[in-house]
Amino acid sequence: MQDTGTRETGTQDTERRGASSVRDDEVARFDGLAAQWWDPAGPMGALHAMNPLRCGWIERRIQAHRAGPARILDIGCGAGLAAEALARMGHAVTGLDAAAEPVTIARTHALDAGLAITYRVGAAEDLVAEGVRFPTITALEVIEHVADPAAFLRLLATLLEPGGLLFVSTLNRTVRSLAFAKFGAEYVVRLLPIGTHDWRRFVPPTQLAQDGRRAGLTLRATAGMGYNPLDGTWRETRDLAVNYIALLVRGASADGRLT
Repeated sequence: MQDTGTRETGTQDTERRGASSVRDDEVARFDGLAAQWWDPAGPMGALHAMNPLRCGWIERRIQAHRAGPARILDIGCGAGLAAEALARMGHAVTGLDAAAEPVTIARTHALDAGLAITYRVGAAEDLVAEGVRFPTITALEVIEHVADPAAFLRLLATLLEPGGLLFVSTLNRTVRSLAFAKFGAEYVVRLLPIGTHDWRRFVPPTQLAQDGRRAGLTLRATAGMGYNPLDGTWRETRDLAVNYIALLVRGASADGRLT
């Protein structure tokens, strides 16, 4: 399944500086983690455990919206955890990331798995400049790492087809998220490498909805993602205080009708 809206490029196809979707310090951080990305016991172990929940949530809403395979842009794809899961569900996936090393790992891993996923090194701005659009975009654990979340949402809205679906998973900015997702996850139980997150950059659902509206996106659904430290699993909850996932639709009115 090859995406027809983009072309595969090398590691130097984007000018990063000044891009609202890219921070050079974050690119360097994730480049350094590339070799361990697919180790479920490594620094990306939390994403491995979370992946079935978030991709299952996405799949159910894609099927409810259009039924059948979708063409998906996975922004901030890293080494391909979500991209591969979505491809195995039958979707045509293009993965995009500004960090070159994870993309190199992603390409090799997909090839070994027999999955036809298109991977690119670059930023959302590159695709906007090319004028391509997608019916579905995923940005999972990405928005809290970009330089300007509101501008990032505007870019993603530009890349969405009318009526298109945008899935965002991120962390709420609450006292509980500071305690559990920052200090607890990084310093106590060591679920994540120290320095992975900056709590000040966490995105409350109200901010996501407001910035989305300004970009022409309507928040349609949310769900909390709760971690069980006893067995290391994640489950869907109604509690959005820490981790959550959201669906936004381009060109939908407040009552859910497409405009």
